[in-house]
Amino acid sequence: MYRERPAEVPGGVLWTSVAAEDGVALIVPDGCMDLMWFDGALQIAGPDTGPYPTRMHAGAGAAGLRFAPGAAPAALCVGLTGRAGPADPLVGALVAQARAGRPVTGMAERAGLSQRQLLRRCLPAFGYGPKTLARILRAQRALALARSARRPGFAEVAVAAGYADQAHLSREIRALTGRPLGAAVRPES
Repeated sequence: MYRERPAEVPGGVLWTSVAAEDGVALIVPDGCMDLMWFDGALQIAGPDTGPYPTRMHAGAGAAGLRFAPGAAPAALCVGLTGRAGPADPLVGALVAQARAGRPVTGMAERAGLSQRQLLRRCLPAFGYGPKTLARILRAQRALALARSARRPGFAEVAVAAGYADQAHLSREIRALTGRPLGAAVRPES
């Protein structure tokens, strides 16, 4: 069972998870970073660009602090490329634009940067560039829509999330989650 509650750390959420049964859980990219206590050790998860299988045993627990996309380096006073410093004021705007499906060229123009400058600003905040961030957040948006109470068809989800078609959606979800679209949409128990 997975539970979340607000954290007092800016951009953070506290979570706990207890495995209901033995098995392998796939941790999928979500743009976030986590500090977590798992398997008797403090671990850092993210920035992920593909599924990460984790073996769980019934009753085993984990707890963590999840940081919203781009929030961890500033909250922990480190840059992902080794530089420490204050939060980049551009990070929140980039996340909002990526979530809205804005293309990288549009993000760069809106920030008054070249695409190369935008990449250099994204790497320390997210651990990858703006295109990868947008790809991951688009997949998360598609999965949330497909799981919503309205339960639209996959073709409608593809269009609403900004994919070329349902096949494109299916390929991206498989690449990022390691599962076919239908299995990725089903909530895990």
